[in-house]
Amino acid sequence: MAGDLSARDIERAEFAFSIFDLDGEDCIDANSIGDVLRALNCNPTLATIEKMGGTKKRGEKKLKIEEFLPIYAQVKKEKDTGCYEDFLECLKLYDKNENGLMLLAELNHNLLALGEKLNDDEVAEVFKDCLDPEDDEGQIPYAPFLRKMCDGWGAKTEEGGA
Repeated sequence: MAGDLSARDIERAEFAFSIFDLDGEDCIDANSIGDVLRALNCNPTLATIEKMGGTKKRGEKKLKIEEFLPIYAQVKKEKDTGCYEDFLECLKLYDKNENGLMLLAELNHNLLALGEKLNDDEVAEVFKDCLDPEDDEGQIPYAPFLRKMCDGWGAKTEEGGA
């Protein structure tokens, strides 16, 4: 499975893995699998992390790089994280006038309450980085917001900006 990774992918994975090797034992806690994958610009769901052997508590299980590489290869090739068009279709459900606008309050609620929920600070950061100002009726254009989320914000976090 790790054979699906390029030499560059393996090098990046080893580097990210070493950052999360807190004890210097060439192992990471299984609790950190999601963090390492996100550092490698993957976006696994909590269910995927659990399926791949991630644990909810520290100290339950350790992984060596040889065990992590197949996990990284699998998550890297999975396409079930959604794309711009998928998310756009979801937000269109809140576009009552079919004019490309939705209530900012509804977007805020969705980010705080649905799926893998964000906290207030995370929502504030996303809004600061990606959201155009709301109009007098509390509406925002959701397509540009989503485009920035899918394109720019992920690149910003990969560079260590967010």
